[in-house]
Amino acid sequence: MLALAGVAQAQASHVYRGEISDSQCAMNIHSLTKSHQEMLKSKAMGGTSNTCSVYCIEHLGGYLVLSVGNDVYRLDRSDLVHGFEGQRVAITGILDPKLKTIHVQKIDLEQAP
Repeated sequence: MLALAGVAQAQASHVYRGEISDSQCAMNIHSLTKSHQEMLKSKAMGGTSNTCSVYCIEHLGGYLVLSVGNDVYRLDRSDLVHGFEGQRVAITGILDPKLKTIHVQKIDLEQAP
């Protein structure tokens, strides 16, 4: 009975809040701060978090991720997420903890407090 309850709980949707980024910056492939900070200073990848993410995905083989503090999650629905690069969002979805992937059901811009 407990095993079934754990499976059902693992499948529940949650809201994850963070910034849509590219894997190159978020995973420190060409960043020391898990952010766009260094790339924005150099202007090599554009002048905003959005243009940096788009550039890295299109030209450096990155993919869309959600950065939540020090955690980075892959997102399985780039068709829903594309257009939110560099923005703070609220994603409703189901986390696969083994793959650190969120199965995206819905995405919205995060509302300012």
